[in-house]
Amino acid sequence: MTAPLLTEIDHVAIAVEDLDAAIAYYAETFGTTVEHRERVDSDGVEEALLKVADSYIQLLTPTTSSSPVAAFLERRGEGLHHVGYRVDDCAVALRSVQDSGGRVIDETPRPGSRGTTVAFVHPRGAHGTLIELVQE
Repeated sequence: MTAPLLTEIDHVAIAVEDLDAAIAYYAETFGTTVEHRERVDSDGVEEALLKVADSYIQLLTPTTSSSPVAAFLERRGEGLHHVGYRVDDCAVALRSVQDSGGRVIDETPRPGSRGTTVAFVHPRGAHGTLIELVQE
């Protein structure tokens, strides 16, 4: 048996219309604070990471109307967007998905926020969940 490729949950991503309002909700309701905030122009989003133990809640809002998150909000409204899993080696994990016949969005790993390397697995090949592989 091979060692598990997923080492822990990195984040749960929630698409929101108003990032500041969502940050305020989590702060007032749960006492969270923003550990990291970044605009990721390559994905057309702004994110805020709220630390929860060794993982994050990632609040995402689109910065352009062509962003996949903008399309998600248009189709589904606010809510759970994807789950990010930490991996030791993003390329190895992505290749494992491809080798097992899974559908991927990213053919090769790419730079992610906060200096990570990431790749996305298509929800149609992952039982309806968009998965992000995250290498720190």
